Amino acid sequence: MRTVSKRPPPEPDDDPYRYGWRFVRVKNPDGSFREEQVPLTERDVLFPRTGDFIAQTSGHNRDVVYLRSVFQSQVTGDPSAAVISGCRVDWNLPRVRPLGPDVTLFFGVKQHQDWATFNVAAEGAQPALVVEITSENTRKNDMGIKVTYYHRAKVPLYLIADVTRPNGKRHLTLIGYRYKPEGYDLIEPDARGRIYLDPVRLSVGVIRDRRAGYQRLACFDPKTRERIKDYAELVEEIDKIRKQTQAYEREAAAHIQARIEAEAQAQAEARARADIQARIDAEAQIRVLEAELEQFRHQGSRNST
Repeated sequence: MRTVSKRPPPEPDDDPYRYGWRFVRVKNPDGSFREEQVPLTERDVLFPRTGDFIAQTSGHNRDVVYLRSVFQSQVTGDPSAAVISGCRVDWNLPRVRPLGPDVTLFFGVKQHQDWATFNVAAEGAQPALVVEITSENTRKNDMGIKVTYYHRAKVPLYLIADVTRPNGKRHLTLIGYRYKPEGYDLIEPDARGRIYLDPVRLSVGVIRDRRAGYQRLACFDPKTRERIKDYAELVEEIDKIRKQTQAYEREAAAHIQARIEAEAQAQAEARARADIQARIDAEAQIRVLEAELEQFRHQGSRNST
Protein backbone atom coordinates (compact mmCIF):
# COMPACT_ATOMS: atom_id res chain seq x y z
CA MET A 1 0.00 0.00 0.00
CA ARG A 2 1.30 3.45 -0.94
CA THR A 3 0.11 6.70 0.50
CA VAL A 4 1.14 10.29 -0.14
CA SER A 5 1.92 12.47 2.84
CA LYS A 6 2.67 16.14 2.95
CA ARG A 7 4.29 18.08 5.70
CA PRO A 8 2.27 20.90 7.33
CA PRO A 9 2.35 24.18 5.37
CA PRO A 10 5.28 26.38 6.44
CA GLU A 11 5.07 29.76 8.03
CA PRO A 12 5.04 32.58 5.41
CA ASP A 13 8.31 34.06 6.69
CA ASP A 14 10.12 30.73 6.82
CA ASP A 15 9.12 28.73 3.75
CA PRO A 16 11.20 25.54 3.39
CA TYR A 17 9.53 24.93 0.01
CA ARG A 18 10.78 28.21 -1.50
CA TYR A 19 13.15 26.29 -3.81
CA GLY A 20 10.53 23.67 -4.68
CA TRP A 21 9.98 20.07 -3.68
CA ARG A 22 10.30 16.43 -4.62
CA PHE A 23 8.53 13.27 -3.55
CA VAL A 24 10.59 10.50 -1.97
CA ARG A 25 9.60 6.92 -1.23
CA VAL A 26 9.54 6.24 2.49
CA LYS A 27 8.96 2.86 4.13
CA ASN A 28 6.39 2.72 6.90
CA PRO A 29 6.86 0.61 10.07
CA ASP A 30 4.32 -1.91 8.75
CA GLY A 31 6.34 -2.49 5.59
CA SER A 32 4.13 -0.39 3.29
CA PHE A 33 5.44 2.63 1.44
CA ARG A 34 4.36 6.21 1.19
CA GLU A 35 5.37 9.16 -1.00
CA GLU A 36 6.51 12.04 1.16
CA GLN A 37 6.89 15.58 -0.12
CA VAL A 38 10.22 17.08 0.94
CA PRO A 39 11.55 20.57 0.26
CA LEU A 40 14.44 21.17 -2.09
CA THR A 41 17.66 22.86 -1.06
CA GLU A 42 19.81 25.28 -3.00
CA ARG A 43 22.12 22.39 -3.90
CA ASP A 44 19.14 20.34 -5.10
CA VAL A 45 18.27 23.12 -7.52
CA LEU A 46 21.87 23.17 -8.75
CA PHE A 47 21.82 19.40 -9.29
CA PRO A 48 18.13 18.58 -9.87
CA ARG A 49 16.57 15.16 -10.16
CA THR A 50 14.04 14.18 -12.79
CA GLY A 51 10.60 14.97 -11.43
CA ASP A 52 11.65 17.79 -9.11
CA PHE A 53 9.32 20.76 -8.96
CA ILE A 54 11.48 23.87 -8.91
CA ALA A 55 9.51 26.96 -7.91
CA GLN A 56 9.80 29.84 -10.38
CA THR A 57 7.92 33.05 -11.11
CA SER A 58 5.55 33.55 -14.03
CA GLY A 59 8.01 36.07 -15.52
CA HIS A 60 10.81 33.50 -15.40
CA ASN A 61 8.67 30.84 -17.05
CA ARG A 62 7.50 33.25 -19.73
CA ASP A 63 11.08 34.19 -20.61
CA VAL A 64 12.13 30.54 -20.81
CA VAL A 65 9.22 29.56 -23.07
CA TYR A 66 9.79 32.61 -25.27
CA LEU A 67 13.53 32.00 -25.74
CA ARG A 68 13.03 28.29 -26.34
CA SER A 69 10.42 28.97 -29.05
CA VAL A 70 12.41 31.71 -30.77
CA PHE A 71 15.69 29.75 -30.72
CA GLN A 72 13.91 26.67 -32.07
CA SER A 73 12.45 28.66 -34.96
CA GLN A 74 15.91 30.05 -35.79
CA VAL A 75 17.52 26.59 -36.10
CA THR A 76 14.55 24.65 -37.43
CA GLY A 77 16.33 24.07 -40.76
CA ASP A 78 19.16 22.15 -39.05
CA PRO A 79 18.06 18.62 -38.04
CA SER A 80 21.13 18.26 -35.81
CA ALA A 81 20.19 21.29 -33.70
CA ALA A 82 18.43 20.76 -30.37
CA VAL A 83 17.05 23.40 -28.03
CA ILE A 84 16.95 21.87 -24.55
CA SER A 85 14.76 23.24 -21.77
CA GLY A 86 13.12 21.72 -18.75
CA CYS A 87 15.39 18.67 -18.52
CA ARG A 88 18.79 17.92 -17.03
CA VAL A 89 22.05 18.18 -18.97
CA ASP A 90 24.97 15.91 -18.15
CA TRP A 91 28.08 17.80 -19.21
CA ASN A 92 30.30 14.79 -18.39
CA LEU A 93 32.39 16.83 -15.99
CA PRO A 94 34.27 14.88 -13.29
CA ARG A 95 32.50 15.06 -9.90
CA VAL A 96 29.73 17.28 -11.33
CA ARG A 97 26.23 15.88 -11.47
CA PRO A 98 23.80 16.89 -14.27
CA LEU A 99 22.67 20.51 -14.18
CA GLY A 100 19.31 22.00 -15.10
CA PRO A 101 19.98 25.01 -17.38
CA ASP A 102 17.01 27.13 -18.41
CA VAL A 103 17.70 27.05 -22.17
CA THR A 104 20.55 25.30 -24.00
CA LEU A 105 21.34 25.01 -27.70
CA PHE A 106 23.32 22.10 -29.12
CA PHE A 107 24.42 21.22 -32.63
CA GLY A 108 25.49 17.85 -33.99
CA VAL A 109 22.75 15.86 -32.25
CA LYS A 110 22.43 12.41 -33.84
CA GLN A 111 18.78 11.75 -33.09
CA HIS A 112 16.13 13.69 -31.23
CA GLN A 113 14.57 11.92 -28.27
CA ASP A 114 12.29 12.58 -25.33
CA TRP A 115 15.22 13.32 -23.06
CA ALA A 116 14.94 13.39 -19.28
CA THR A 117 18.71 13.84 -19.04
CA PHE A 118 20.67 15.01 -22.09
CA ASN A 119 24.08 13.32 -22.07
CA VAL A 120 26.34 15.59 -24.12
CA ALA A 121 29.05 12.99 -24.83
CA ALA A 122 26.63 10.16 -25.61
CA GLU A 123 24.74 12.37 -28.05
CA GLY A 124 27.96 13.53 -29.72
CA ALA A 125 26.63 17.06 -29.39
CA GLN A 126 28.46 20.36 -29.38
CA PRO A 127 27.18 23.08 -27.04
CA ALA A 128 26.56 26.44 -28.67
CA LEU A 129 24.72 28.51 -26.10
CA VAL A 130 23.39 28.42 -22.54
CA VAL A 131 20.93 30.91 -21.05
CA GLU A 132 20.20 31.12 -17.35
CA ILE A 133 17.54 33.42 -15.88
CA THR A 134 18.32 34.04 -12.24
CA SER A 135 15.89 34.00 -9.37
CA GLU A 136 16.20 35.26 -5.83
CA ASN A 137 16.87 31.80 -4.42
CA THR A 138 19.26 30.48 -7.09
CA ARG A 139 21.07 33.63 -8.23
CA LYS A 140 24.28 32.58 -6.49
CA ASN A 141 24.47 29.37 -8.53
CA ASP A 142 23.92 31.05 -11.91
CA MET A 143 26.32 33.92 -11.21
CA GLY A 144 28.94 31.80 -9.49
CA ILE A 145 29.65 28.08 -9.77
CA LYS A 146 27.77 27.64 -13.06
CA VAL A 147 30.14 30.09 -14.75
CA THR A 148 32.95 27.71 -13.81
CA TYR A 149 31.03 24.60 -14.85
CA TYR A 150 30.01 25.98 -18.26
CA HIS A 151 33.55 27.12 -18.96
CA ARG A 152 34.83 23.65 -18.09
CA ALA A 153 32.21 22.25 -20.48
CA LYS A 154 33.51 24.66 -23.18
CA VAL A 155 30.19 26.36 -23.73
CA PRO A 156 30.98 29.10 -26.31
CA LEU A 157 28.32 31.56 -25.10
CA TYR A 158 26.80 31.87 -21.66
CA LEU A 159 24.08 34.48 -21.23
CA ILE A 160 22.74 35.39 -17.81
CA ALA A 161 19.53 37.38 -17.43
CA ASP A 162 20.00 38.61 -13.88
CA VAL A 163 16.71 39.34 -12.12
CA THR A 164 16.58 41.87 -9.31
CA ARG A 165 13.69 43.77 -7.73
CA PRO A 166 15.05 47.15 -6.60
CA ASN A 167 11.60 48.75 -6.36
CA GLY A 168 9.44 45.67 -6.13
CA LYS A 169 9.27 45.37 -9.92
CA ARG A 170 11.16 42.75 -11.90
CA HIS A 171 14.36 44.26 -13.36
CA LEU A 172 16.68 42.48 -15.82
CA THR A 173 20.39 42.95 -16.45
CA LEU A 174 22.10 41.03 -19.25
CA ILE A 175 25.52 39.52 -18.62
CA GLY A 176 27.22 37.73 -21.49
CA TYR A 177 30.30 35.51 -21.47
CA ARG A 178 32.32 34.39 -24.49
CA TYR A 179 34.58 31.36 -24.17
CA LYS A 180 38.37 31.57 -24.20
CA PRO A 181 40.60 28.72 -23.03
CA GLU A 182 41.98 30.74 -20.13
CA GLY A 183 38.54 31.90 -19.00
CA TYR A 184 35.34 33.64 -20.04
CA ASP A 185 35.47 37.15 -21.50
CA LEU A 186 32.64 39.50 -20.65
CA ILE A 187 30.59 40.60 -23.68
CA GLU A 188 29.96 44.30 -23.89
CA PRO A 189 26.28 45.01 -24.76
CA ASP A 190 25.61 47.34 -27.70
CA ALA A 191 24.29 50.89 -27.39
CA ARG A 192 20.77 49.53 -26.86
CA GLY A 193 21.92 47.20 -24.10
CA ARG A 194 21.51 44.12 -26.31
CA ILE A 195 23.82 41.15 -26.71
CA TYR A 196 24.21 39.41 -30.04
CA LEU A 197 24.01 35.61 -30.02
CA ASP A 198 25.81 34.19 -33.05
CA PRO A 199 24.34 30.65 -32.94
CA VAL A 200 20.78 31.92 -33.38
CA ARG A 201 21.63 35.10 -35.36
CA LEU A 202 19.63 37.29 -32.99
CA SER A 203 20.18 39.98 -30.41
CA VAL A 204 18.67 39.64 -26.95
CA GLY A 205 17.52 42.71 -25.07
CA VAL A 206 15.12 43.85 -22.38
CA ILE A 207 11.68 45.41 -22.80
CA ARG A 208 8.89 46.33 -20.41
CA ASP A 209 5.83 44.12 -20.56
CA ARG A 210 2.85 46.33 -21.46
CA ARG A 211 0.39 44.25 -19.44
CA ALA A 212 2.33 43.30 -16.31
CA GLY A 213 4.59 46.35 -16.23
CA TYR A 214 7.75 44.41 -15.41
CA GLN A 215 10.82 43.83 -17.58
CA ARG A 216 11.16 40.73 -19.73
CA LEU A 217 13.46 39.37 -22.41
CA ALA A 218 13.03 40.06 -26.10
CA CYS A 219 14.84 38.95 -29.25
CA PHE A 220 15.56 41.29 -32.14
CA ASP A 221 16.48 40.73 -35.77
CA PRO A 222 19.82 42.60 -36.14
CA LYS A 223 19.10 43.41 -39.80
CA THR A 224 15.56 44.76 -39.54
CA ARG A 225 15.87 45.69 -35.83
CA GLU A 226 12.35 44.36 -35.40
CA ARG A 227 11.37 42.61 -32.20
CA ILE A 228 10.33 38.99 -32.49
CA LYS A 229 6.94 38.72 -30.85
CA ASP A 230 5.87 35.96 -28.52
CA TYR A 231 3.04 33.52 -29.18
CA ALA A 232 0.35 35.55 -27.44
CA GLU A 233 1.32 38.69 -29.36
CA LEU A 234 1.34 36.79 -32.65
CA VAL A 235 -2.11 35.36 -31.93
CA GLU A 236 -3.35 38.87 -31.08
CA GLU A 237 -1.83 40.24 -34.29
CA ILE A 238 -3.30 37.43 -36.39
CA ASP A 239 -6.70 38.02 -34.80
CA LYS A 240 -6.42 41.74 -35.56
CA ILE A 241 -5.49 41.01 -39.18
CA ARG A 242 -8.35 38.50 -39.42
CA LYS A 243 -10.83 41.08 -38.13
CA GLN A 244 -9.46 43.70 -40.52
CA THR A 245 -9.73 41.22 -43.39
CA GLN A 246 -13.29 40.33 -42.43
CA ALA A 247 -14.22 44.01 -42.21
CA TYR A 248 -12.62 44.60 -45.62
CA GLU A 249 -14.46 41.62 -47.06
CA ARG A 250 -17.77 42.89 -45.67
CA GLU A 251 -17.07 46.36 -47.05
CA ALA A 252 -16.04 44.94 -50.42
CA ALA A 253 -19.11 42.70 -50.51
CA ALA A 254 -21.35 45.66 -49.66
CA HIS A 255 -19.63 47.74 -52.34
CA ILE A 256 -20.02 44.99 -54.92
CA GLN A 257 -23.67 44.49 -53.95
CA ALA A 258 -24.26 48.23 -54.24
CA ARG A 259 -22.63 48.23 -57.69
CA ILE A 260 -24.74 45.26 -58.76
CA GLU A 261 -27.89 46.95 -57.54
CA ALA A 262 -26.88 50.26 -59.18
CA GLU A 263 -26.11 48.51 -62.47
CA ALA A 264 -29.38 46.57 -62.27
CA GLN A 265 -31.29 49.80 -61.61
CA ALA A 266 -29.48 51.56 -64.46
CA GLN A 267 -30.30 48.67 -66.78
CA ALA A 268 -33.92 48.70 -65.66
CA GLU A 269 -34.13 52.46 -66.22
CA ALA A 270 -32.50 52.04 -69.62
CA ARG A 271 -35.03 49.34 -70.54
CA ALA A 272 -37.85 51.54 -69.31
CA ARG A 273 -36.60 54.46 -71.40
CA ALA A 274 -36.25 52.13 -74.38
CA ASP A 275 -39.80 50.86 -73.86
CA ILE A 276 -41.14 54.43 -73.67
CA GLN A 277 -39.21 55.42 -76.77
CA ALA A 278 -40.48 52.30 -78.55
CA ARG A 279 -44.05 53.22 -77.64
CA ILE A 280 -43.49 56.79 -78.82
CA ASP A 281 -42.01 55.53 -82.07
CA ALA A 282 -44.86 53.03 -82.47
CA GLU A 283 -47.49 55.70 -81.82
CA ALA A 284 -45.80 58.00 -84.31
CA GLN A 285 -45.75 55.20 -86.85
CA ILE A 286 -49.41 54.52 -86.19
CA ARG A 287 -50.23 58.15 -86.73
CA VAL A 288 -48.32 58.13 -90.02
CA LEU A 289 -50.15 55.00 -91.11
CA GLU A 290 -53.51 56.46 -90.06
CA ALA A 291 -52.74 59.62 -92.01
CA GLU A 292 -51.84 57.58 -95.05
CA LEU A 293 -55.00 55.49 -94.64
CA GLU A 294 -57.12 58.61 -94.31
CA GLN A 295 -55.50 60.06 -97.39
CA PHE A 296 -56.12 56.81 -99.25
CA ARG A 297 -59.79 56.83 -98.24
CA HIS A 298 -60.18 60.44 -99.23
CA GLN A 299 -58.60 59.73 -102.61
CA GLY A 300 -60.95 56.77 -103.13
CA SER A 301 -64.08 58.81 -102.43
CA ARG A 302 -63.00 61.42 -104.92
CA ASN A 303 -62.47 58.85 -107.59
CA SER A 304 -65.91 57.37 -107.01
CA THR A 305 -67.59 60.69 -107.65
